Amino acid sequence: MSTQKKILQLLGIPYGALISVIFGLMVFSFPIGAYLVFNSEIGDDITYEYPMEKFGFFLAGIGFDAPIQFELGDGFIFLWCIFLILFAIAILGPKKNFLNSLQSIITKGEYQIQDNYMIAIIKWFSILIVVSGVIIMVQEFTGMPLEQPEAPNHLLQFFNVTLAPITEEFGFRVLLIGIPLFALYSHESSFGLFIKSLWRPWYNLHIFDSKKALMVIIGVGILFGVAHVISGEAWDATKFAQATAGGIILGWVYCRYGIVPAILIHWATNYFIFSYGYIIAEINQISIESAFLDTLMNTIEFILVITGIISVAVFVLKYVYLKKQMLKN
Repeated sequence: MSTQKKILQLLGIPYGALISVIFGLMVFSFPIGAYLVFNSEIGDDITYEYPMEKFGFFLAGIGFDAPIQFELGDGFIFLWCIFLILFAIAILGPKKNFLNSLQSIITKGEYQIQDNYMIAIIKWFSILIVVSGVIIMVQEFTGMPLEQPEAPNHLLQFFNVTLAPITEEFGFRVLLIGIPLFALYSHESSFGLFIKSLWRPWYNLHIFDSKKALMVIIGVGILFGVAHVISGEAWDATKFAQATAGGIILGWVYCRYGIVPAILIHWATNYFIFSYGYIIAEINQISIESAFLDTLMNTIEFILVITGIISVAVFVLKYVYLKKQMLKN
């Protein structure tokens, strides 16, 4: 047995344990988010009954406002149910369920993340956290700290970050990556293939030469970064690098694994993280800025960073191992 294979097997137990912890935290964030919207006071005078006169879309870098009237709570429950359905899909498929895939990692050191969406989601989400952390540290070292725009109302902010994974993944990944990939790699003119390729591009298209696909993904990732700087509630220009890196990672995940993992990774960076930040702020009666410095948030970040580092190590070890196997054959 090669050294790489032995290390992969040794990493299986701690890696599987970390994935399990992150999965549990994600599951628990669902009721936390519902509590924040319907029972907390993070919105001050704005509650779940707040009338929304428009439904904001952010498609392909352009903002649209649909004149749809609804109460904030109703809109949140609609989005909450969509994420819950996608979460169930991620647990069950596409080839193996989450528990079977996790068991393979722990007992055999087999990392077939394409077999289960949830494993892929946690892996790439943790890598995204590591990449974002490195970018933030470099920017702070060079005197360009990332500054988040001030939210006019925290409940409205939480609703907006809950909405963003749906509108932005459809606008940037499906429209700007999925359709070009179909045009570049489709092997037949079929509406059925078109829809399936938008759902899972790599699986349904013949993407043997990935150079063109990577160019599309990088180009859309850059546009994703620019959009975060020039949008209505724009970030500081220092957000560009982090958003671009995130856009490229999400674009690759969408191309390789499909729209479900892409949306849920974006959900994790928004809803999942903010739900814990806001519940800490609510319980301790502190600002959201202070809540993100809390011990619990630091612990969650530490778990994600360690998982991300192991994910990168597993990727490198698998690549080296497969390279050696190819040379032997």
